[in-house]
Amino acid sequence: MTTQEQDKNMMQALRGLEHRDPSVRLRAALAVGTTPDPGSVAKLIERCAIEPEFYVREMLTWALTRQPPSITVPKVIDELHSEQAQARSQALHTLSKIGDRQAWPAITQALLTDTDDTVAQSAWRAAVVLVPEGGQSELAAVLATQLGRGGRETQLSLSRALIALGEVIMPIVHAATTDRDPGVRRHALATQQLWLDPEAGFQLAVEQAKRVAALGAAGKEG
Repeated sequence: MTTQEQDKNMMQALRGLEHRDPSVRLRAALAVGTTPDPGSVAKLIERCAIEPEFYVREMLTWALTRQPPSITVPKVIDELHSEQAQARSQALHTLSKIGDRQAWPAITQALLTDTDDTVAQSAWRAAVVLVPEGGQSELAAVLATQLGRGGRETQLSLSRALIALGEVIMPIVHAATTDRDPGVRRHALATQQLWLDPEAGFQLAVEQAKRVAALGAAGKEG
């Protein structure tokens, strides 16, 4: 295939990313990733910010991971400053999949505590992947400030991120079990339960945490 034909095919694939049919967009993202071209990076990132279908976004991210990190990572990092929550979330997700630790300084406390739950969860996952050796305790301390936040899925995501950091979390999570906020205490206790028995499931860990918290409250009343 000539260079001219390759360029033509790439242009067709990039146009396909905007097709109204998600299956066409999926095939287009696959085509772009199958034949990596640095010239497609900007379009892939642009599409990540607005693509409504999860499985298409995953293919867009995969296509980005096929590009040279030296080109992709700086452009993806730029998206972390976007006002669009999806742009920030997908950029964080992409950085976690690329796994280039040079991106670590871009995972700021502002992102780890983002008011949008989806962005925050993506930041937690990216941080766990990218944190440099020796930085786990400091990261755990920041993540622990989010205990008690959100619903079941958000809390489970945070617990998993904390547990992925290893034993350094134990003193921090233990301290949170005596927090004045009952929601923080329950989440910390549930995280401890999940650490001890990963197979038990988060909902069971939450129920056990509630019982422990109730027993503790009863003891104080007595």
